[in-house]
Amino acid sequence: MEAVALAVAFLLVSAAGAVQYEATNNAAGTPGGTRFDNEIGLEYSKQVLATASSFIWTTFDQQSEADRKDVSLITLIVETMDGVAYTSSDTIHLSADYVAGYNGDVRTEIVGVLYHEDTHVWQWDGRGAANGGLIEGIADYVRLKAGYAPSHWVQPGGGDRWDQGYDVTARFLDYCNDLKSGFVAQLNAKMKDGYSDDFFVDLLGKTVDQLWSDYKAKYGG
Repeated sequence: MEAVALAVAFLLVSAAGAVQYEATNNAAGTPGGTRFDNEIGLEYSKQVLATASSFIWTTFDQQSEADRKDVSLITLIVETMDGVAYTSSDTIHLSADYVAGYNGDVRTEIVGVLYHEDTHVWQWDGRGAANGGLIEGIADYVRLKAGYAPSHWVQPGGGDRWDQGYDVTARFLDYCNDLKSGFVAQLNAKMKDGYSDDFFVDLLGKTVDQLWSDYKAKYGG
């Protein structure tokens, strides 16, 4: 049923927008490349990216093409490299080494990774001025809301600072969004032309440091 739903979503997104999705496995024949082909696959990955894009547009309240970045093609490249994945412009690079070494349901894990990386394609970054931890936190927030947060992530209230990035910042942003529905979408929209920590004050009436203190207090410090 999941594959059918993804296929339908892929067709709908392709028909509704001009975005195309391509995927290449440059690690074919390696342990990671072979596991990718056997347990994930290029066609499924393209379907995931299409579904993820639609989910991201909804999360960011970008219902029209005019609200979004001008992206017509998103490319996934599976290759031998260190790390997990990274996104450069509209191209997502996925580590075949990570796929090979992942202990668990690699298909679900890579879906979560693709949601995170696809968010980097679509999110605004304050024209390069936004905090890197915030950028990664927003990407993991999307992964969280899509239901692909892995079990090893910190629990709500965890972390040392609001801009620590990834799961820590994602949990904090989820708290902020609970304070004001649509907060993350509005924050992302503000980051189209620049960035300031004052955006938190504008949207929630408190400094980000005060919000972090409130968040930590809610979960026992």
